[in-house]
Amino acid sequence: MKGVIVYFKEALIYSSFPRMRESMFLKYLDSRIRGNDGQDINQRFLKWSIFLLLLGVLAGCAANPPRQQHDLCAVFEQNPHWYDYARASEKKWGVPAHILMAFVRHESSYRHNAKPAREWFLFIPLGRPSSAKGYAQVQDPAWKDYRKETGGLLKSRSDMEDALDFIGWYNNKSNKLLGISKWDPSYRNKPKLMGIAERVDHTAREYGAQLRQCEDRFKCRAWYQVWPLCS
Repeated sequence: MKGVIVYFKEALIYSSFPRMRESMFLKYLDSRIRGNDGQDINQRFLKWSIFLLLLGVLAGCAANPPRQQHDLCAVFEQNPHWYDYARASEKKWGVPAHILMAFVRHESSYRHNAKPAREWFLFIPLGRPSSAKGYAQVQDPAWKDYRKETGGLLKSRSDMEDALDFIGWYNNKSNKLLGISKWDPSYRNKPKLMGIAERVDHTAREYGAQLRQCEDRFKCRAWYQVWPLCS
């Protein structure tokens, strides 16, 4: 039975629940794994494990990257809650929603579990070139600073809401420390990345024009959103 618990733990860790890695549930699994070999598993616990695993599979299906990434209207049509996240980050940090989304497109192609490709020497894996991961490809040091300043131990780079909030936070810091405009997509300000910055800028301009044409479809769409508070 211990093998069953280990299987469910690994399945949950690599499922699409971005916050599951840091949950109390995994700590409980660890405690059961460290228990006696003869200890039986409660049937109720096993049922909950299967239930959570199925939810992870369903969440993975829901987290598929947008089919038409060149069109921000289509992106928000497929994932309307992303519009809310982008506007919330814009309101908090002052970075326009279409620029935030342009970053995500070029950083990860909207893949929640994106990581740099592994490097190889012949047939020997050498690891990944950086610790970047998630929607915004945030590296460990920057993510640590972000969580230290903004709080929230359960924030995840694989969560779109948190990724957009991070990009807004990063741009805001660049604006205060370096004077870089919040409307400037080249937030990393590194010469070797200027080619990427130009592509992000091009996408941001397209996204901005597209959003002006379709934004009314995403405003005040929920029953609890009352105009003009959500405009």
